[in-house]
Amino acid sequence: MTSIRVRLLTWLVGPILAVNLALGALAYLLAWTPARIAFDQDLADGAAALAARLPADPAALERDLGRLTGEAFRPDAVDAVTVAVRDSHGKLLAGDPATPQVQPAPGVHPGQLHGEAVRVAGALTAGAARQVVVAKTMRRLEGSRWTIVRVLLLVETLFTVGLAGLIWFSVTNGLAPLGRMRAELNARGGERLEPLPADVPFELVPMVAALNDLLERVRSGARAQHDFLADMAHQLRTPLAGLRTQLEWLRAGQGDPAQQARSLDLMLLSTERMIRHTNQLLALARAEPSQFEAARLEPVDLAQLVSEAVQDFVERAAARRIDLGFDLAPTVVLGDRFLLRDLIDNLVDNALRYTPEGGVVNVKVQRDGERGVLRVDDTGPGIPASRRDAVFQRFVRLDEKTTGSGLGLAIVRDIARVHGATLDLDDAPGGGAVFTLGFKSV
Repeated sequence: MTSIRVRLLTWLVGPILAVNLALGALAYLLAWTPARIAFDQDLADGAAALAARLPADPAALERDLGRLTGEAFRPDAVDAVTVAVRDSHGKLLAGDPATPQVQPAPGVHPGQLHGEAVRVAGALTAGAARQVVVAKTMRRLEGSRWTIVRVLLLVETLFTVGLAGLIWFSVTNGLAPLGRMRAELNARGGERLEPLPADVPFELVPMVAALNDLLERVRSGARAQHDFLADMAHQLRTPLAGLRTQLEWLRAGQGDPAQQARSLDLMLLSTERMIRHTNQLLALARAEPSQFEAARLEPVDLAQLVSEAVQDFVERAAARRIDLGFDLAPTVVLGDRFLLRDLIDNLVDNALRYTPEGGVVNVKVQRDGERGVLRVDDTGPGIPASRRDAVFQRFVRLDEKTTGSGLGLAIVRDIARVHGATLDLDDAPGGGAVFTLGFKSV
């Protein structure tokens, strides 16, 4: 699991440490380079001064070289200085023969003296007849170098630790709102779905908005589930109460056979109502958008499905002398077979309920470009434009004299919604209503 804190610390501390090391290296160079240049310059100046003061007499040269060297170079208890004077052919005239030889080129050069690193400077006397070579150990200079390194390491360590602590504190303080948000969510029970407070840093506003949107969807799902249970209880309570009344009446043995037959008919009607309500409520639960899985969609022949569904309504339509016709063209759409069957059943059932005797109900399936179109029209009273949104709500019926629960069109709406289908309601040319659904075809 990736930690935001670790990622922030990595991206902050890593580059800062790299910059800190670079600054430390620069500080080292700024401190060491001038010291080395000053050392070389002092050595070169001393060699030039010594070359200018050497006597021409070889005997005096051998006698005065030590004194002149002491005057040109201050005595040092740490570093050793050796001097050699040679003629133009490289023959030693005076001084220490172990002193390294150098070309008479300007500048100071590295060398070795008795296995120890030294800096070597050369100078020519007047007329270039002799060359003076001076070699000096770098013990004090190397000591200064390591002093600089130790001080820089100490400073860099303290600076790095302090900076890392400051960054840790800053990151922790910056992530504090996330910690408070987590604590608030952990303290909530499963029933607390109110939105999170909006008083958060600007960067957290999108996340809080997304969480609040999710909480709202969860709350809507919970509300839908609660409404579903309430609807089921409401729809089943009345027929169950009537059924119980009739059973108690029969159990008491009251009434003549005709009345008892009437009670049986009422019980059968109540049972049929319960079956229809239960089927519709289950269809409504299946079509609930929050419970739908898009993976259930598959190619379905809409015309064949309509042909199968309409057969169940033929006898009912004939009993009321309603002309139930259909025009079906092969059309394959992407959908859930069971939900589409519920949609067709409810559309046709709704059309038959509101179509008077001797009326006409037509069901048509056709392909229109990239869409599969299902059209159901009737010759009923139609639906006023002012109430076309309301009829898709649960338990809304336009005609209280017509039997039904008011769930059919709500089921149609939810099934169309989960299929991403368009749903239009218009007036039929000869009176009545026209429901048109457009599905994504395959």
